[in-house]
Amino acid sequence: MRFRFLPTLLCSLLLAAPGTQAQSPFPSKPVTIVVPFSTGGSTDLVARMVGQTMSPSLGQSVLVDNRLGGGGAVGWGSAARAAPDGYTLITLELSYAIAAGLNPNLPFDPRKAFSQITTAVSVPHVLVVNPGVVANSFKDFIALAKSKPGQLNYGSGGIGTNTHLGSELLKSLTGIYMVHIPYKGAGAVLQDLMGGQVQALVTSVPTALPHIKAGKLRALMVTAQERSAVLPEVPSAREVGQPKMEMLFWVGFAAPAGTPQPVIERLNKEIGAALNQPEAKKRIADLGLDVVGHNPAQAAKLVSDEMDRWAALVKAAGIKPE
Repeated sequence: MRFRFLPTLLCSLLLAAPGTQAQSPFPSKPVTIVVPFSTGGSTDLVARMVGQTMSPSLGQSVLVDNRLGGGGAVGWGSAARAAPDGYTLITLELSYAIAAGLNPNLPFDPRKAFSQITTAVSVPHVLVVNPGVVANSFKDFIALAKSKPGQLNYGSGGIGTNTHLGSELLKSLTGIYMVHIPYKGAGAVLQDLMGGQVQALVTSVPTALPHIKAGKLRALMVTAQERSAVLPEVPSAREVGQPKMEMLFWVGFAAPAGTPQPVIERLNKEIGAALNQPEAKKRIADLGLDVVGHNPAQAAKLVSDEMDRWAALVKAAGIKPE
């Protein structure tokens, strides 16, 4: 009798084994955060801070992998191809939403490639001018630009960057005409702005802040509905009569599409807790950033809305990728 049931027992054990393995608690090995940009930037710093802070709670190491190239496309593509198991995450930011409408040849569908986990932080941009520009307010600057169409230059970190589209948004809302001078990176354009070769720039607050404080740049407006805590003397877009000029630099976390929802929820909880640790909050504030802490649905809506918004501006302005 006991031998008669042996085949049935063996089959039951074989069928049970894969299921048992699949139910291993997450995470059971290190987690990697892919950052599509170089070390030392705001996105990289946020990823490393979050990874270090949530590692003890996860019980696993959290590694940061900087994968550069293609304006972010190399990192996005590598993460999109990763297994949807929660062990490979990706930082997404404003440039990802812009790229979706700017580059139709991305090797993945930017609207379907990832499951959003959270929007971690955000910060407004700021309109800055060289101190030699005869404009002490936003109103003065717009009046000056309208009186000299095509005689003022604005710089950017390159075609299709947030610094480019920020100024194009300003032009479209105010009816001014300035000449675009693209550079290869933020450092070069800042140097020429301070040197007077270009007159204006729309860039993130952390990028411009030290130069504003040093008196090397004049800030005329922050691109938010309220004033920035680190630039309390600078009026908001709403205050200068341009509420549609709201433009935030944001950093979020996502995982490859198809990652199980319980894993997404666990990661959302862990990242949220990391962002709200007192030391982490201080470091974020020191960078000039604000904690957001979206849930997955809120993060997905933000990314989708941003893609729609910037695709419309890219089309209206006739911007083509380099």
